[in-house]
Amino acid sequence: MNRTIKIAIGVLIVGVGLICLGVWRTSPPTLLSDVALPDTWSGQSLERDGVSVALDVKPLAADGVLREGEFADVQFRITDKASGQPLAGVAPGAWLDPETVAADQAQGREQSCKARVGVFLKSSIGARPLLDLNSYFLMVMNRDASVSVVDPSVSVGGITSTLARIDIKQPPMDWVTPRDNKRVFVSMPAAGEVAVIDSEQFKRVDSVAAGSHPVRVALQPDERLLWVGNNAQAAEQSGVTVIDTHSLKTLKHLATGGGHHEIAFSKDSRFAFVTNRDDGTLSIIDIASLTLIKQLKTGSHPLSVVYSPLSGAAYVADGKDGTVTVVDAASQSVRRVIKVKQGLGPMGFSADGRFGIVLNTLENQASVIDAATDSLIHELDVSAEPYQVVFTKAYAYIRGLASPKVTMINLASLGEGRTPISQGFEAGPQAPRLAGDLPLASSLAVSRDDNAVFVVNPVDNTTYFYAEGMNAPMSGYPNRGQVARAALVIDRSLREIEPGLYSARIKLPPAGRFDVAFLLNQPNIIHCFTTVVEANKSLEPLVGVPSVEFLLDTSTATLGNPYVVRFRIVQGKQKTERSGVKDVLVRYFLAPTSRPREVAALDVGNGVYEAPVDLNQQGAWYLHVRAASLGANFGDQTFASVRVTPGQTH
Repeated sequence: MNRTIKIAIGVLIVGVGLICLGVWRTSPPTLLSDVALPDTWSGQSLERDGVSVALDVKPLAADGVLREGEFADVQFRITDKASGQPLAGVAPGAWLDPETVAADQAQGREQSCKARVGVFLKSSIGARPLLDLNSYFLMVMNRDASVSVVDPSVSVGGITSTLARIDIKQPPMDWVTPRDNKRVFVSMPAAGEVAVIDSEQFKRVDSVAAGSHPVRVALQPDERLLWVGNNAQAAEQSGVTVIDTHSLKTLKHLATGGGHHEIAFSKDSRFAFVTNRDDGTLSIIDIASLTLIKQLKTGSHPLSVVYSPLSGAAYVADGKDGTVTVVDAASQSVRRVIKVKQGLGPMGFSADGRFGIVLNTLENQASVIDAATDSLIHELDVSAEPYQVVFTKAYAYIRGLASPKVTMINLASLGEGRTPISQGFEAGPQAPRLAGDLPLASSLAVSRDDNAVFVVNPVDNTTYFYAEGMNAPMSGYPNRGQVARAALVIDRSLREIEPGLYSARIKLPPAGRFDVAFLLNQPNIIHCFTTVVEANKSLEPLVGVPSVEFLLDTSTATLGNPYVVRFRIVQGKQKTERSGVKDVLVRYFLAPTSRPREVAALDVGNGVYEAPVDLNQQGAWYLHVRAASLGANFGDQTFASVRVTPGQTH
């Protein structure tokens, strides 16, 4: 595991040095009987080095039983022992794994726990916990009708970091995820639908009718409604479609005007602001009644709209007129028109709503607007043909179409009369423009720690990871078999739901006794709690997840000669052979990128399957086995490679 990937793990890295060196505080934990906890709190607790930690695994079942296959919230309450005050922002780590009685007896409970946590932190493929409560994943939007899922913490030659592939009906254009990252909504213009992806199980669970040619998708702040921009030719179909995020029912379509539509919302989810590019207007919609209440002229060609909670206004950038129109949300009227330059396009605001950055593709500039005064305060040179902007706490990141360079603007350096500080880094060897068709979804994704970004380069089909403070990206994730277009971070880590209370929702594993390993960096505390999961009589007995064992006679082949892939499908710890699976396919492609091919596999008995593959070019070919009937993730982490050479087979 290289250093760069470990940095991407974020919250756990500060303590890795202590773990590797074996420098531990030796005072044993003291179980608490006198710690003041909420009346509803029931669980285990410990005290060490002036810190109190209490674990509660709260079942969601009505009868309060932790039962396999059902859901529970794992919660840690961390407080200062002396004052009883909650410890906020401490970023604990946690893992759930089967109880290790033999190791505990051989090494001692505390030492065994420390050893396991040390292994978990290394993110080795062969020694991963059953559940990692610190993990995050990267979803990569592909050019074809699919989404790839990458585990950034694990990579072997850039191959096994690909965790899953999710097929959807038609090629995607844009996507959005709620704050809890449990689902992802993906627009599919050619299908007239929005795909709904379960990002806990990484599978498509539904597709919802979303009007004619759905393109932009946006969630209002309270996340009750999903808004979809319809770029339809017919006037009555051009506008927005509104979908209930809970029932996944289409509630209403509102015709707002012609052209492409961008969408923004007031902070209180009271108003939606929708641009109509061809009509030169901004539609203001009352969300409670879903009615169009005002149509404002905001220039001849509005290209973007964003809302600042600080000023309580929507800002509409017009590319042809070179203006930013400020629309007051309270009065639904134009408050000011800021004159900039022709060529304005995408716009975004810093998290506090203070600084708006609007990109100018013609001038290769970024114009900075201060929402406190509704005035233009800076015009900065940035990467050529800027077209995307995202924000972390400290920086604005700007992507250019005509350059591989990403420009970073230091937000702390902005302000009237100040000199802005900017820097940049190369994300790949070539400019995104060379990749051709690109979606609306951003190629920039902010990390879960808000101090780094993932950047997709669609030309070399690689997603780069850049951490603030570095001179260049530290690692890259090739997208094997697909063509990468955009990225989205799915956070599975413990979340601080109130000061000092850290929580994660899990699906309970098969019945048994489990260790819940806990890590805190400062002070250094490692401890293994225990929990018991009961059997679920309503479930069929679990026989294990099916897996693939490749049976390749050779890993090289001669160009022009036939090649047959052989493999066995087994299931469970006993590796029971699985014969008779009807939908087994072998999916193969030439690295680094080529259009994947598929061929049906033939059951030859005893769980063994064969499939002829056409390896018609020299190079490294990668083979994956798929079978929808065996589950969405079946075979996704198992691959084989075959090198085709012009000479003799070795």
